[in-house]
Amino acid sequence: MKRPTIPVLPPTARTTSRVVALTSLLTVAALSTTGCNGLVGSSSEGDNKGAIVLGMDIPMSGSSADIGPYMKNGAQLAIDEINAKGGVLGRKLKLQAEDDACDPKTAVAAANKLVAAGAVVSVGGYCSGATLPTLPVFGKQKIPMIIPAANSNELVAQQQDHVFLINGTGSQQADAAVKWLTKEGVKKVAVMDDNTSYSKDIADLTSVKLGVGGAPAKAGEDSVNPGESDYSPNVTSVLKSNPDYIYWTGYYQEGGLLIRQFRQAGYKGKFLVGDGSVDAKLVEIAGAANGKDVYATMTQTPETTPGAESWIASYKKKFGSEPGPYSTQSYDAVRVAAEAIKKAGSTDGDKIIKALEGLDGFDIFSGPLKFTDEHTLSNGGFVILGVRNGKFVLQDSLK
Repeated sequence: MKRPTIPVLPPTARTTSRVVALTSLLTVAALSTTGCNGLVGSSSEGDNKGAIVLGMDIPMSGSSADIGPYMKNGAQLAIDEINAKGGVLGRKLKLQAEDDACDPKTAVAAANKLVAAGAVVSVGGYCSGATLPTLPVFGKQKIPMIIPAANSNELVAQQQDHVFLINGTGSQQADAAVKWLTKEGVKKVAVMDDNTSYSKDIADLTSVKLGVGGAPAKAGEDSVNPGESDYSPNVTSVLKSNPDYIYWTGYYQEGGLLIRQFRQAGYKGKFLVGDGSVDAKLVEIAGAANGKDVYATMTQTPETTPGAESWIASYKKKFGSEPGPYSTQSYDAVRVAAEAIKKAGSTDGDKIIKALEGLDGFDIFSGPLKFTDEHTLSNGGFVILGVRNGKFVLQDSLK
């Protein structure tokens, strides 16, 4: 599959009702001076002096705070490259990032701030449960959403014409999980989630596929409460079903604790985790020795993407650190937004949506892009990663 040509850079919270009310007033005030085309300080489509604002809701605090900087940096790298070539429609791009803390109320407040800042496209979204309530916020303003990470099928089920996913869906992830488990010759799988939209979605989709068409049997299901430190009741309950594989579909904080506590309880089987747990922190929390026999369903990471070496070098040169999960997807979200604005010849939301729907063959990391009628990828691109020396590396491409 053809990969995108990646240019190298030249040298060079939770909110209260009072806050929500204040944010709404700020939104109205800002829109009166900003206009709906993302031109800061002007309401004229013809004035090309202002920056085109791309908004980004990401977790910069809370249990998933480690992911936010990866996403922000990936997006900023794309913006810098595009601006170095003259920008879009004769204007520079500007990234406006807000912390959603992976919390629904905080995410809505963050989305309102992005509307007030004049964002013409949203290129954020990590936690599905926090992304879902922002759909109507952006939809009301006709602001297209190009979501780089959040992938619950609930996002698709809303059938909102302004919502586009460039990460594989929960259904595609469940398919990858069952394919791997079947290939492994597994007999009984226990499925665990954390009751969030994203996690529950994948768990339910996987559960209905188990025991069908030669797939392993389902040993049982269990849900934990996120944010706790002792999951011994859940561990005891799951072990009673005698699974030889446990599929955890939640995030890395709880995932690391569960792996450690299962090992402490004597579990000798293997673990499969969902893409929300793909972070080195999972192994740090679980303990290095417990990283053995831990695998993951995941779309591409920088390290597992063929031909991404120059991109990784550009990222490291600019930010002084290694790229992480969803940095490439965030980079692509900005590139897709810029391409759609260019093809639309405008920052009008309806025109950008039409341009997004018409994209055919635009190269992103996962391959040539063409959205389905549901505004999802035709191929989810999920692979299996395995833990080696504390890091996730490619285990099986599932091809």
